[in-house]
Amino acid sequence: MNEEYGLRDDIKVICTVGASAKKAFFYALEAGKTSDSRTCGIHQKNDEYLFYGCVTHGTGELHCGNDVHIIEKGDCFFTACSGSYSFNCYGDEPCGIMWIYFGGATSREYYDIFSARSANVFRPAAFDKITNAITDIIRINEEKIEDSDVITSGLIMQLLTMALTSESRIEAVDSALKQKLLVVNLYIEEHFTEDISLEKLSAEFYISKYYLSREYKKVYGKTIFQHIIACRIAYGKQLLRFSDNSVEEIAHLCGFNDQSYFVRQFKKSENLTCFAYRRMWRE
Repeated sequence: MNEEYGLRDDIKVICTVGASAKKAFFYALEAGKTSDSRTCGIHQKNDEYLFYGCVTHGTGELHCGNDVHIIEKGDCFFTACSGSYSFNCYGDEPCGIMWIYFGGATSREYYDIFSARSANVFRPAAFDKITNAITDIIRINEEKIEDSDVITSGLIMQLLTMALTSESRIEAVDSALKQKLLVVNLYIEEHFTEDISLEKLSAEFYISKYYLSREYKKVYGKTIFQHIIACRIAYGKQLLRFSDNSVEEIAHLCGFNDQSYFVRQFKKSENLTCFAYRRMWRE
């Protein structure tokens, strides 16, 4: 049992819909939750229906026709089923999602309005309201409670309203991502003399290492490794100029475990040896 949502880690409910409900209401055909989307293949295709869901943990890939969206915990997606689509984990780490496959009433009109201003993905201000609504849909259709059609329709209406009133995902995620990358950058600049790995940064800032690596390079034009090395070389230059430490001591103070590696990286960066650089400032 997943205590956060009150559901089993992996559950899929096939909903039974009456003819009258199909005419009058929004209705669910399927709803579910998976703790690891590597085991969950969602590739349904039907011109009448829509697919709506959210990422509960990890980072995943949403494929909608020729478009690919990298989305993480807190992101939601809403797409028509008229084209090919699927959801998978991004990288090797598990990614969990909750979803609903639905149709009826004016659902298509809602989607047309949504798709005119958003590219299938959005980021709601109140993510818990999305997960709560999908949880309730799963539960009432699994337990087949009285008036489940009416209640399900009302919950779907809530989900549609939240999709239409949420901030543009591109703007929200772009701003949030740049803020997170700035914090990562500041962390590197404060801790570059320590043993910093992509895995450590991923765990420290709760972001997929694959996503972090890609987006960092996109924003800063260099890899995280290159920035760490640049910080260490900059500190090494200061120590060569203003201290009497040996090159071996400076290498370790900068975070290099291997003096020869420090020497090679320094020469590559400055086109001078460590000794030549020190001599240039001492003469």
